[in-house]
Amino acid sequence: MSRLGKHRILYGFIVIILAAVVVGSQLPAVSNWFSGTTAKEDVPVLDDAGTTASTVEATVDACNGFAFDLFDRYSMDEGNVLFSPYSISMALSMTYEGARGETAEEMEAVFGFLDDPLERLPSVARIYNTLNEEGREYMLHTVNALWIQQDYPVQEDYVDAIVNFYGGDVNALDFITEPDESRVTINEWVEERTYDRIKDLFPPDSIDADVRLVLTNAIYFKGDWLYEFDEEATSKEEFHVTPSTSVEVDMMNLHDETFNYAETDELQILELPYTGEDVSMIVLLPKNGLMGDVKTQLSAERLDEWVEMMEGTAVNVYLPRFTFETKYFMMEDLTEMGMPTAFTGAADFSGMTGNRDLFIDKVIHQAFIEVNEQGTEAAAATGVSMRLSATIPDEVFRADHPFVFLIRDMDTGVILFMGRVTDPS
Repeated sequence: MSRLGKHRILYGFIVIILAAVVVGSQLPAVSNWFSGTTAKEDVPVLDDAGTTASTVEATVDACNGFAFDLFDRYSMDEGNVLFSPYSISMALSMTYEGARGETAEEMEAVFGFLDDPLERLPSVARIYNTLNEEGREYMLHTVNALWIQQDYPVQEDYVDAIVNFYGGDVNALDFITEPDESRVTINEWVEERTYDRIKDLFPPDSIDADVRLVLTNAIYFKGDWLYEFDEEATSKEEFHVTPSTSVEVDMMNLHDETFNYAETDELQILELPYTGEDVSMIVLLPKNGLMGDVKTQLSAERLDEWVEMMEGTAVNVYLPRFTFETKYFMMEDLTEMGMPTAFTGAADFSGMTGNRDLFIDKVIHQAFIEVNEQGTEAAAATGVSMRLSATIPDEVFRADHPFVFLIRDMDTGVILFMGRVTDPS
């Protein structure tokens, strides 16, 4: 990555749930860790001593590499795409802290996690601290919580890692006798921290009496454009979903401003900053309207090259309003990407319980985005359940056909959200 923080991202919210079941374990209970639910504004400053620029960059590069790998899979289907690479990576990173043997090796191969905890954990903490910095001109926060069956025994060093390096607040629930009430409590936590944008992450009957542990990570960002679009200038225009199919959309437009901009033979690259200029949206627009020509070039390395190419340029910007939600059930995707063992009885998550009696049952990801004249709002949640066995400028950027967008944190470069707009209507 050329500069650790050349471009920041959109606001998002990420939630990760980890439900676990254990049989006959004799590990010490964790009731001494329970401290109650963390308020949105009660965000700890984590100990990130020992972090280096290279380990943070490696962690960011791993997350961004996973982002493009997953986008390649999801974009094979028609329709809009939206997910939070950071959310998914953090959810599975917390799960990875308890993985051992082949299970850990496969997860490391898919997500690129640093295998040395002395490098991995402080780097995760540094990114957490960066995203939660105070005094910004927009809303951005990320919080974690660990929900454990009351009196359920887990490894102390596993909980310590979640508390000390992920900022996880530990809470007790009674999954055994009140599974649905526990599900509702967790969903309400998610809803509150996504400002009601992510509802019912865990659908009815998805948490039952066999659940023993749920891990949640949430991130939320909301900011105004540095240069807002004039609502009165928004007009009805055609958006070309395919070369032969169009829909009518509300097309925003903005003139007489200078933006970071670049282009190649195949696409235009535009950066739209939010207030504070710490977070921005990067839009990748194919020149010929065919997304497939650009998709083959998408990678974290190529993104860095495009970011380096951008220069301040006067651009006429045309961007549609869009609002949509997505939900993915990811077990099959992650299995095919290279971590099948985690979803079978051969899984080894003994770092959580001391026993090899857990495997991942579900991975659910849900996301929301709204882009309008004032700015952007985005939210996402990931659940991992575990159980046993003026002057006309020289350039015009008219997004009237499918395009890709990314929202990145500029201090770290980590991609918080990534998506494709195929039909903004």
